[in-house]
Amino acid sequence: MTDQLEAFRTETRAWLEANCPQSMRQPMAGEEDYVWGGRNYKFQSEDAKRWLERMGAKGWTAPVWPKEYGGGGLSSAENRVLQQELARINARPALFSFGVWMLGPVLLEYANEEQKKEHLPKIVRGEIRWCQGYSEPGAGSDLAGLQTKCEDKGDHWLINGQKVWTSYANYADWCFCLVRTDTSVKHEGISFVLIDMTTPGVETRPIKLISGSSPFCETFFTDVKIPKGNMVGRLNGGWEIAKRLLQYERTNISGFGSGQRVDVVDIARKHVGLEDGVLADRDLRARISGHKMFERAYALSVQRAQEEAKAGGNVSHMASMFKVAGANLNQERCELMVEAAGNRGLGWAGEGFAPDDLAITRGWLRSKGNSIEGGTTEINLNVVAKRVLGLRDTQ
Repeated sequence: MTDQLEAFRTETRAWLEANCPQSMRQPMAGEEDYVWGGRNYKFQSEDAKRWLERMGAKGWTAPVWPKEYGGGGLSSAENRVLQQELARINARPALFSFGVWMLGPVLLEYANEEQKKEHLPKIVRGEIRWCQGYSEPGAGSDLAGLQTKCEDKGDHWLINGQKVWTSYANYADWCFCLVRTDTSVKHEGISFVLIDMTTPGVETRPIKLISGSSPFCETFFTDVKIPKGNMVGRLNGGWEIAKRLLQYERTNISGFGSGQRVDVVDIARKHVGLEDGVLADRDLRARISGHKMFERAYALSVQRAQEEAKAGGNVSHMASMFKVAGANLNQERCELMVEAAGNRGLGWAGEGFAPDDLAITRGWLRSKGNSIEGGTTEINLNVVAKRVLGLRDTQ
């Protein structure tokens, strides 16, 4: 296999050199450089569009998915080589997609053949942008308490209800959504459906955050009709799918900014400076070193868990551990960058602050949401205590 992998590496390196535009080998300044794709998506540049088209055609936006569904069909070993070669040229991710990170894996596991062939290739090519309809005003931490109603009307499903904190719902083409199909039971009365966001009765309202952006929305469903074929898995079997998808979501949220990010070391070098070839501030240097070591160990642990999930492992509560650790890690990273930037990290707008400096401040504010989204730190710690450590309430 070594010779085969080396041959694959040579081919991959040559393909990337020929197909990855130079502008896609530069660090991303922030979320404005993310490529989300979708029906009406406006690319930041022709290079970004070209990079997605080439990677999508190759199936390398989802490299380990089967080729028959548009994926790359790579083995785990081949994918490691691909990721190494992408990192070697500092290539930006061609696509950021909830479809790739969360929905696709559960469709591969639970969807029927028609659903897989309909949706998976479009996800790989970035043709459809997805959002997640989970949390509700009265069902956030207790997700299984959701009340969005889905009624069987013979030839279609009829949906009425509300979701909240729906990330980028105002830009999404489709929504994967948890709905209640049986009101007599809690967990066993939930189903998993797919909703075209252009369907009459779907409305989204952005929620403005302290950072000045509006990535989250309220989403309303009023007499929304969807085809019977848009239910994934069995009727009232949505909670099992929800748990599996949450595993992927929490693992991916824990990565916060997978792909290229502004590095805390670069920020410290820029603003603090070097002395004898090392960071001038000894205390800050020690804390950044500890942070980077934990970051590396954490990344390897997440990679191991992802490989286990791809191999068909059971739904794991390890994702809750990763979510807590990942949120803390990213918040610490942002705090270190603000500290390293000094008074350059205190700007919000206006002259006197470079865009890169303003991005540090806004990134720090945005990181506060990391311990809330995808399940709060408190809820995830409860899951770890009960499901991983086996602790019980002492009353």
